[in-house]
Amino acid sequence: MKLLSRTEELLLNCILRLQENAYAFMIREKLKEITDKTWAFGAIFISLDRLEKKGYVESFLGNETPERGGRRKRFYKVTSYGLKNLAEIRKIDQAMWKDLPVYILDKE
Repeated sequence: MKLLSRTEELLLNCILRLQENAYAFMIREKLKEITDKTWAFGAIFISLDRLEKKGYVESFLGNETPERGGRRKRFYKVTSYGLKNLAEIRKIDQAMWKDLPVYILDKE
């Protein structure tokens, strides 16, 4: 199993949180909320495309909407393979942080 990058992990996490509202704009807003950083749409789309090619997410087009001039939003859903990989990276993260002394993290 190949490890997820941190960006891929964050995107999968956001898609899971947003559920049926997981489209680019909302994913970007959730990323900003979680990381307190601004994310470029280009970086998000490149990573989403990579996740889809790897089989971690599926995408589909929603209905046309008048407020978007008839354009359809592309929605994303985490696949069972994506969930499996996300669970694996969570186990690895927990193991990595488990025995690390807290005082090391408090130094700034």
